[in-house]
Amino acid sequence: MTKLLPTSTAGSLPKPSWLAEPEKLWSPWLLEGEDLAEGKKDALRLSLADQAQAGIDIVSDGEQTRQHFVTTFIEHLDGVDFEQRETVRIRDRYDASVPTVVGAVSRKQPVFVADAAYLRSQTSQPIKWALPGPMTMIDTLYDAHYKSREKLAWEFATILNQEAKELEAAGVDIIQFDEPAFNVFFDEVNDWGVAALERAFEGLTCDVAVHICYGYGIKANTDWKATLGHEWRQYERTFPKLQASGVDIVSLECHNSHVPVDLIELLRGKRVMVGAIDVASAQVETPEEVAATLRSALPFVDADLLYPSTNCGMAPLPRSVARGKLAALAAGAEIVRQELAG
Repeated sequence: MTKLLPTSTAGSLPKPSWLAEPEKLWSPWLLEGEDLAEGKKDALRLSLADQAQAGIDIVSDGEQTRQHFVTTFIEHLDGVDFEQRETVRIRDRYDASVPTVVGAVSRKQPVFVADAAYLRSQTSQPIKWALPGPMTMIDTLYDAHYKSREKLAWEFATILNQEAKELEAAGVDIIQFDEPAFNVFFDEVNDWGVAALERAFEGLTCDVAVHICYGYGIKANTDWKATLGHEWRQYERTFPKLQASGVDIVSLECHNSHVPVDLIELLRGKRVMVGAIDVASAQVETPEEVAATLRSALPFVDADLLYPSTNCGMAPLPRSVARGKLAALAAGAEIVRQELAG
């Protein structure tokens, strides 16, 4: 991107009510067969139009074609049984019934490549596509086969690399790996998590981002955040390793969180997607609030490396709220752009 402060979303946008039940994660599809396939394309175009109308610079599919940012990818892999379920603790935060790894995992065909190619055909703007990161994938499963978090993560990294290379070939400009698990399992992140992530994007020439957040604005996450105290310093444990890695862009949460903004200094030299939109609140930010968040980050990241974004995905929010937040993000970035130009 040559534009100063190019804006983007961190992840999902709300789905239309005719496609899936609104304001709900893992919401089942309301259409079937050909109607569902057509409906996903319609929703993708609507999501794209909302981003364009708001003035978002780097656009995405809004994750309209998937139910969940992790499990939809896993559903397409061999070696995972979705009928055989076990209860596990997700990110040391809440219990969930998850599928079981019963054999060697593999990817027989592309998962999102056709959807990404369709997105590419619908816009001339830079496009970003999100994939789950290896560590977050293993944290969303019960492993009865490898019996090793690290071993399974490396297997997933190889699979993700296959998908990422085909997404790049389909015209994706930025591939983003979602790794909220990086905010929880700090020793594993530093021991092998970042290395597994680098395996996932090995050989890519497009830009690579990693998104590390405190999660959607759902109760399990907001309850957990309430226990984190006055300062959320989790990033301090992982940013030095990421700063030394081959990742191009690090996406983090800032607005309305308790993250000390000076932690961004630990990423000096990297491009940083600064989350300036709170996804855990239905209150739409003012452009000036967004601008204030961006200004606060500028002492710690060069202006040409700052990418205004949202804290996380907005799937659980009302569509009108998400549209308002997108417009505020673009307007707030423009305020700071003009200040920098002046």
